[in-house]
Amino acid sequence: MLSTMDTVTLETAKNTPLMGHFIHGEICFSENGETFDNVNPATGQVIGQVSLGGRREMDQAIVSAKKAFEQGEWSRLPMKERCQYLKKMGDLILEHQETLAMMETRDTGKPYQESLNGDVPRSASNFHFFADYAQSLQETCFTLNENERHFAVREPLGVVGLITPWNLPLYLSSWKIAPALAMGNTVVLKPAEWTPSTAFMLGLIAREAGLPPGVLNVVHGFGPESAGEALTRHPDVKAISFTGETTTGKTIMKAAADSLKKVSFELGGKGANILFEDADLDKALGACVHSAFRNQGQICLAGSRLYVHESLYEEVVSQLTERIKAIRVGNPMDSNTTMGAVISKEHMEKVLSYMPVAHQDGQVVLGGKRLEQLPAEFLKGCFIEPTLVTEVQNHSRLIQEEIFGPILPVVSFKDENEVVTMVNDTKYGLSASVWSRDVNRCHRVSRALQMGIVWVNCWFARDLRTPFGGKKASGVGREGGRYSLEFFSDAKAICYRYE
Repeated sequence: MLSTMDTVTLETAKNTPLMGHFIHGEICFSENGETFDNVNPATGQVIGQVSLGGRREMDQAIVSAKKAFEQGEWSRLPMKERCQYLKKMGDLILEHQETLAMMETRDTGKPYQESLNGDVPRSASNFHFFADYAQSLQETCFTLNENERHFAVREPLGVVGLITPWNLPLYLSSWKIAPALAMGNTVVLKPAEWTPSTAFMLGLIAREAGLPPGVLNVVHGFGPESAGEALTRHPDVKAISFTGETTTGKTIMKAAADSLKKVSFELGGKGANILFEDADLDKALGACVHSAFRNQGQICLAGSRLYVHESLYEEVVSQLTERIKAIRVGNPMDSNTTMGAVISKEHMEKVLSYMPVAHQDGQVVLGGKRLEQLPAEFLKGCFIEPTLVTEVQNHSRLIQEEIFGPILPVVSFKDENEVVTMVNDTKYGLSASVWSRDVNRCHRVSRALQMGIVWVNCWFARDLRTPFGGKKASGVGREGGRYSLEFFSDAKAICYRYE
């Protein structure tokens, strides 16, 4: 058996020196005692230890989830009653909003105000939304004649595995947990190893909300030959929902194939902003800067490439330069900070490796290096200057590859056909924004773009009922609204014939 500890509460969790797994309603630690460091990327300091899970810990979590499912205390509970638990989880997130925001910022390096006013309330909203929306899912009845009734019903899958990324850890965990639980499944969550804290809190929140033991389990660890791989290969796990990098998605798909699991992947992106000559520049440029540098550019939906009509190019570059100069990079806990640290030293080095490419393929107008003019406590932090690169060609790696950092390359275009061709000319197909006052043009371009999500004169506007996901290398399947509920359930046909 794994060793357990039940003294940690929602009030004391932020100060615990060792974060454990959450299995069968209890905090527990790996039997071999192995741990890994939890590092604050803004300071480079180790802020605690995390129990390192592997196959053994994952097996125990899956056994617990399977037992909880088969006992039926959760899976056979009426939908309305399950959704009351989801509402309670959302309420508890809001009740502990400041603690969760602090832990999220400490793990990720993002500004505290962004965590407090964005990520945390949106996470609560996910639970509240699916608690309401799932109850609108109706069984369908078809009638051929007076003697037959054909019903289409949906049933839970069983144990489902969720693998979440480090850029929006609490939000994307709640985005998957809520619909999975609403449909009656039991869950095993493997959070990203760089951001364990709010996943640890979600286990405590589930317990405080009264979920039966085993319904939600959290196992910390790594991917290959560790907890992640054990989850994807386990035959008792009926589905895997993963958000992360495209190469990892391919590996998970191969691992899941042997047991024919359902898979849903939201993978990499290379979001584009397109500014036509009649765009509202004030609104468009505000959104372009926000979409490129929010969360240090570490968002799959980031506007990480900018296409500008040649008639506006010089003006746009001039205005962009001034707007980007106004970004305040530094201490994430300072309320005036608008951009924090990237997630880790390893990721910082990856982003910085593109700077020679920027100098070779374009003109670096701003930024281009690690930020070093910081107070002493942040000198070991992972801060990168917001970087603007102009005169870039579409074949450049800056355009074609997902950098996932604060670098914005700008490309000039002549006409509508040219820019649509250029935007579509990447392996990714997640999102784009079109900026124009011409309604007919917006309609044509939004239909022509090979993207799962297209915004017109806006960015990041979300209705949780709409499909979320990408084309090409950006994903498999869709999340959101009924798309999530259908993924986390099986359809069954039942026919009644009356004599």
